[in-house]
Amino acid sequence: MRHGLDSFVFQRVVEKLIVNQQRIFRPFLAVLWDSSDPSQIDNSTLEQFPEYLAFKLRRNEEKPIIISVTNESNAKSYPQLIELPDSTPEELFSQAYQRLRSNLEAELLEQVKSASPAFFERLVIDLLVTMDYGGSRQDAGRAIGRSGDGGIDGIIKEDKLGLDVIYVQAKRWESTVGRPDIQKFAGALQGQRANKGVFITTSDFSREAEEYTNIISSKIILITGKQLAKLMVDHNVGVSAISKFELKRIDSDYFEGENV
Repeated sequence: MRHGLDSFVFQRVVEKLIVNQQRIFRPFLAVLWDSSDPSQIDNSTLEQFPEYLAFKLRRNEEKPIIISVTNESNAKSYPQLIELPDSTPEELFSQAYQRLRSNLEAELLEQVKSASPAFFERLVIDLLVTMDYGGSRQDAGRAIGRSGDGGIDGIIKEDKLGLDVIYVQAKRWESTVGRPDIQKFAGALQGQRANKGVFITTSDFSREAEEYTNIISSKIILITGKQLAKLMVDHNVGVSAISKFELKRIDSDYFEGENV
């Protein structure tokens, strides 16, 4: 009997680690098995491990637990989902996919931020054309040019026929975009005789900037760096598929009437 240890939690944690061979947490087991004095292993010792904390919290909540795991190779923190007891295979699959996608989007945004102005210009054009804006890529390339401040601006077709136009500005900035920047953009929108605009930034927008877009007559869509990365993944710009999986189930309609 280990002193000072919640024996029930200990038993369940070890049981889970042993049964689920693919998710064994080796450092945790090493502490249990290699300790010169196992009786000194208590809750405070085990609480250094996220898996142990997640299991303890699991007794009080039926929700997934999200922690931040630091990747020491690049000193970035990404969300990490902890597998909990009673999770279905579908839930685990979904959690794994979301974790992979979140990591990809974070890495993609860092790549975009470090890209040259010329590459950033091409990236935005590729994304807009892939989303069926701007007409052809050649049309979009002619319509959009560099603004001289690390971004681009121009007018593109809303559809391939050019029945309406959209004014686009994209800024490869680190600082937050404030209300004055959006006010200037709205003024430029009127000067270009456009009623619709898209402002893209690799950073973020202040709350005042977002609120301003709700009180003006022009329709302005704000796209943050995180949203830009999501759109790039959604439309396969700057990324490529390496694996595809299909989850299937029994087609009950196919077997209907079999036992009649």
